Formats: sequence, structure tokens, C-alpha cells
Amino acid sequence: MANTFSQIYLQFVFAVKDRYCLISKNNKEELHKYITSLVQARGAKLLAINCMPDHIHIFIGFKPTILISDFAKEIKVQSNEFINSKDWIRGRFQWQEGYGVFSYSQSHIDSVINYIQNQEIHHHKKTFKQEYIALLEKFEIPFEERYLFDFFEQ
Repeated sequence: MANTFSQIYLQFVFAVKDRYCLISKNNKEELHKYITSLVQARGAKLLAINCMPDHIHIFIGFKPTILISDFAKEIKVQSNEFINSKDWIRGRFQWQEGYGVFSYSQSHIDSVINYIQNQEIHHHKKTFKQEYIALLEKFEIPFEERYLFDFFEQ
């Protein structure tokens, strides 16, 4: 679009259905590449991605022509299909309903990328539930715990 300028940076968080640890380290890189191709096909720019066994963080430069809800749904549905086609797990893989999406300014890009790239280290200190609630609180997003992802603490 002529004369349309934007600067939108969004971090998406999806959780594996029933919070099972189904994303193995062996398959992580291939899943990252596949999701990167999905993001790029939608005209967005992938800035960082990291799968943990039970959830994923995706940080992108977003276009204002894309609906956030459509984007999240398409990425989740197509990555479900990709994982299931690979037979990486017994049974069917599925992301939980819903997602988190958080916006950042240009000045936060490096710190968000670093945060996502260091998820393994981060989760030695905090559970996914603690991390997710901290994000909701940081962004002052009102929530009721019963509507959050299903969390099963180890």
C-alpha cells in the first residue's frame, strides 16, 4: 500500500494440547524452519522462534494487512498438520485452544530475541505457567486463571 508505514512487533505463544512434552529437541529445528516458511508466506518477518517441549514462542515483524487471529489460527493449523504428517509422536499432535500475543516497540527487539533464544535457560528458573502469567501481568492484561492454558506443573 502506498503511503502506509508500520512498525509492529508481536510475540506469539502457543501451548501443546494438554501441555504434553511432545516437541523433541531432534525435531525442533525442522519445525522452526517450517514455521518460518509459514510466517514468510504471510508477508511477515520472523525475528525469533524457539520451541520448548510443551510450548513455542514466535517473534515477528507484523504487517497491518494481516489479521492477528487469522495468522495465529493458520500457523497453528498448518504446523499441526506438518507435525502429524511427520509421525513424530504417537497419536495426534495439537496446539491448545487460544494463544498469547504481546506487542513490543523497536527498542525491545534485541531483548525479546535474546529472551526467546534462551528459553531453555529461562525455564530452569521459571515454569511455563509462571512465565506466561508474568507476561500477562507485565502487559497488564486482565485474565481469569481458569481461562488460561491447561498447566500441569512438574
